[in-house]
Amino acid sequence: MKAERHIGGRFVRPLLLILFGLASCPVIAGDELDTCHADAMIVFDASGSMGTSDYSLKIPRIQRLKQAMARVLPEIAPYRRLGLIVYGEGAYNDCSSIALRMRPTSNAAAPMLRIIQSINPRGRTPLTQSVRMAAEELGYTQHEAVVVLVTDGEETCGQDPCKVAAQLKRRGPSLTVHVIGYRDEQLQGYFTARCMADETGGQYVTASTEEDLVKALRKALGCPLLTMAPSAVPGSP
Repeated sequence: MKAERHIGGRFVRPLLLILFGLASCPVIAGDELDTCHADAMIVFDASGSMGTSDYSLKIPRIQRLKQAMARVLPEIAPYRRLGLIVYGEGAYNDCSSIALRMRPTSNAAAPMLRIIQSINPRGRTPLTQSVRMAAEELGYTQHEAVVVLVTDGEETCGQDPCKVAAQLKRRGPSLTVHVIGYRDEQLQGYFTARCMADETGGQYVTASTEEDLVKALRKALGCPLLTMAPSAVPGSP
């Protein structure tokens, strides 16, 4: 009998921990699960300001974003196809400097990170047209589509991000745009591009450090079941 109680204890305790963890996780709706696995396009800011450093840090903004991407993409890529649009790499006054660098691809982490490491910030911020191109690449009128815009500034090429986001949402109700506003922590407020998230049911997340960027990217690109699972069971790494 002692042996039976000992064996039972060995197996019951882990089972209780697992059940406790599952019970503490929020219920994820079916449509949210679908969005977790929908193809996603990252819209990457390579405007000139990304080459600058903030007051308290000597590392250029773009370097911190590259480092954050290197940490997050390998976590997400096995679960969803990822693509990449980069804006701002052209001449300073070139508002057409928008490049589709990768179409939605399975297991995209390694090739995408090679592209990201080669990006040099130079030009302006045609973020509105970039988001439109990302949505079109995803076939947003026919499919679930997720766009994640990372920007450290405002639209500088004359388009209205709020108006365009509303138009895109009317044509593609399953489109979601998340916006990561990357700015110095001493600055208050948020970027106008926040409305692109508001109009499409997405999230607007502010970030000023590499750790902030990692959290924001995980929040925008990751499925709740994936991001919550490691900490759901007490004692898990």
